[in-house]
Amino acid sequence: MLHDPKLNKGTAFTAVEREVLGLDGLLPPRILTEQAQAERIIADLRRRNTDIERYITLNHVAERNETLFYRVLFDHIEELMPIVYTPTVGEACESYGHIFQRARGLFIGARDRGRIAHLLRNWPESDVRVIVVTDGARILGLGDLGAHGMGIPVGKLTLYTVCAGVHPHSCLPITLDVGTDNVRLREDPTYIGLPQPRLTGKEYDDLLDEFVSAVREVFPRALLQFEDFGNNTAFELLRRYRDQICCFNDDIQGTAAVALAGIYSALRITRQPLERQRLLFFGAGEAGIGIAELFTAALVEGGMAEAEARQHCWLFDSQGLVVQGRTELRGHKLPFAHAHAPIADLAEAVRQLRPTALLGVSSRPQAFTRPVVEAMAAANERPIVFALSNPTSRAECTAEQAYGWSSGRAIFASGSPFKPVVLAGRTFVSGQGNNAYIFPGVGLGIVATGCRRVPDVMFAAAARRLSECVRQQDLDQGCIYPPLRRIRDVSLQIAVAVAELAFARGLANVERPADVLAWLRAQLYDPEYPQYA
Repeated sequence: MLHDPKLNKGTAFTAVEREVLGLDGLLPPRILTEQAQAERIIADLRRRNTDIERYITLNHVAERNETLFYRVLFDHIEELMPIVYTPTVGEACESYGHIFQRARGLFIGARDRGRIAHLLRNWPESDVRVIVVTDGARILGLGDLGAHGMGIPVGKLTLYTVCAGVHPHSCLPITLDVGTDNVRLREDPTYIGLPQPRLTGKEYDDLLDEFVSAVREVFPRALLQFEDFGNNTAFELLRRYRDQICCFNDDIQGTAAVALAGIYSALRITRQPLERQRLLFFGAGEAGIGIAELFTAALVEGGMAEAEARQHCWLFDSQGLVVQGRTELRGHKLPFAHAHAPIADLAEAVRQLRPTALLGVSSRPQAFTRPVVEAMAAANERPIVFALSNPTSRAECTAEQAYGWSSGRAIFASGSPFKPVVLAGRTFVSGQGNNAYIFPGVGLGIVATGCRRVPDVMFAAAARRLSECVRQQDLDQGCIYPPLRRIRDVSLQIAVAVAELAFARGLANVERPADVLAWLRAQLYDPEYPQYA
């Protein structure tokens, strides 16, 4: 029991438990409460010099005492979320081979064709309800990290538990190790994955087909979340499998929902209607297209024709403004390629298009230069500037830059956290437009109802509910998202919205309870030690 993190209580085993379970002499004599243990852990974390040291220390806790790990996170969510997830998880993935201690998920490799279902059955839990899977192709804004991308599914599922109360034993992180095109990793002796180029074409497609079929067979009640796949595969995988299995892509749909929620909240400050917004996306990959599509859907829901709604979204990629006539455009960009002269400079694009909101989803740090922000401020009394790329090192600009270059008029949000900014005697607390506000609550609603499919309307509902959770005192500080300390309440509210949709659309596999909120709350995991004797 001392070596199984799911059973271990460490020094919290009582005297009776120690005698009955044969643990006498195997533990120090003093018996500590779970709370006392948690206080010792958080004190130890605060003594560490760097966030990556804190990440490693927390991993060690998870590997020996799962309940204590979650107790520490539950009690200190605002302080520790940046450690277990972005931005620190990015650094952890980059050095994953150096800090690797113990596998906390499944690795399914390019050589495992024909036996993927067998590998899934090796997982010790039979009732898996949430799977987060990556192929490591596009980890945050860091690029191809291959098998070292496992830190992302592990981190995401940690947030499912901490933010939305999904039981950790129901969660399964998976990395599809299809190789890596990162030559530096392939030549690194500490790399834990297959040191070979990535699978492509039919070999890749066949592996994914077998994987999805195996998930349906072995874990038929599981929600499958695609995470950090490359732009060249993410859209196609979502299109191919969304009607075959209960699944979604967080980079496309989750990012879209959190960004749309930020727009809704920002409009409570600008007091402008949604239909008067013009969005300019710096970056035209999964996140940018996902946001543009969901924003378009919101305008259509409000009565606007789809063709007109798409005209409210403009894309700017590595070649400049996405316009009609560009011959190299991929299919997912074409619906947002409008008639306009080419523009290669972002600041000039802002000056000509006069967008009300500028959204950075490019992973290009410091792309929002002073001329860009000043152009936004010249075009808008309250310019909306979202630097959403993760981790912090990849943000398009900092909170201090956005506020300083706009004379404090910008409505700013970022993917990773920034400290409050003091400008001209006023304190600005920027919002963190992190997907953690969306996917845990969406997942809880899906898992609780046994939802069979995940339509886009669920993410639209999640965006509206998240915006409704922002209080006036948050907006008064410039913050368009709720504080992280409230994220469990927010996730529960989002789960209610998702569950109500599942019931209304006939997608649920359970009867609708009289009180959906109370029903969901009763299912939440709480990290309390069991009594063994």
